[in-house]
Amino acid sequence: MTGSFSQSAPQICEDFMAILATGCAGFIGSNFVRSWLANDGETIINLDKLTYAGNTNNLADLRGDNRYHFVQGDIADEAMVSELLGKHQPRAIINFAAESHVDRSIGGPGEFIQTNIIGTFRLLEAARSYWSTLDTARQTAFRFLHVSTDEVYGSLEPNDPPFHEGSVYAPNSPYSASKAASDHLVRAWYHTYGLPVLTTNCSNNYGPFHFPEKLIPLVILNALDGKALPIYGDGQQVRDWLYVEDHCRGIAAALEGGTPGEVYNIGGRNEMSNLDVVHAICSILDEKRPRSDGRSYTQQITFVTDRPGHDRRYAIDARKIERELGWRPQESFATGIRKTIQWYLDNPQWVADVRSGAYRDWIEHNYTERTDHA
Repeated sequence: MTGSFSQSAPQICEDFMAILATGCAGFIGSNFVRSWLANDGETIINLDKLTYAGNTNNLADLRGDNRYHFVQGDIADEAMVSELLGKHQPRAIINFAAESHVDRSIGGPGEFIQTNIIGTFRLLEAARSYWSTLDTARQTAFRFLHVSTDEVYGSLEPNDPPFHEGSVYAPNSPYSASKAASDHLVRAWYHTYGLPVLTTNCSNNYGPFHFPEKLIPLVILNALDGKALPIYGDGQQVRDWLYVEDHCRGIAAALEGGTPGEVYNIGGRNEMSNLDVVHAICSILDEKRPRSDGRSYTQQITFVTDRPGHDRRYAIDARKIERELGWRPQESFATGIRKTIQWYLDNPQWVADVRSGAYRDWIEHNYTERTDHA
């Protein structure tokens, strides 16, 4: 099944052949929509609030494709969601919608509570109401897939085994706490109401269309601009890096063959420290876009004060989805990071458009005002 988007769910009838996906103007969701439509003819409706990271230009190439429909709206608007469900009669809901940036959650946790917890609750309630109106065959075929994160599990010590689906939840930031709460709501709606849910918990994604607050696009773009490459603390925080297209394939695999009520961890088998990631980016840029002075981009690395509650290590044990659903990552970090850097080099207009004044203000607040300690 690896790499395939064919559907094994019962094909009830033509008006039960659509997917409602939330938050797909963002990074992972937009990549999923593009991958889905490239491999499947099924209609997908994208409900997105268009907050700071939502960008309709992420899917500009799909304008005019009658399989793709964009609706601006909030998952917490239960009436709107119910109206969409009634109109389009989707056979599945995939919930990508989330506030997802840890640093922003530290400075303003309220929006994370509202979207990630209240929003998920409202979406679940609209889904439950819609599902209850379906006939038995359609109820059996229906799925609610909730996209979550490995950060709900907390932090690992260097020699700890990777997180698995039974790992204890121990979130350490407002962001991860809000996602943990949403995961628990999804689980409860399965056990209490029988809603056929699935949850996926992924490791750190990277790839095209990544909003440039996150480490990899921030470093790529700052390097090209001659700016400092800010590294939190000592840079030895370890993450399992997952190329976004591999993640999209994993979500499709879970939707196709996952067992209702189950959780599937999706990881890239690419554990690297933040500092090693930055050095890898600099090395590729030294090759592809050398500095005019002939020096390495590593000269721009700057260590800044660590953020509060910064988890030391994440790692994912993805053997369950590999064993049960036949999914495996197709990209190593070496191949994925080259593709990612090339995409940013090839898309300067997207970069210019997304770097709004609000984005610059946030970067100034979050990084420039930190006290250098090296």
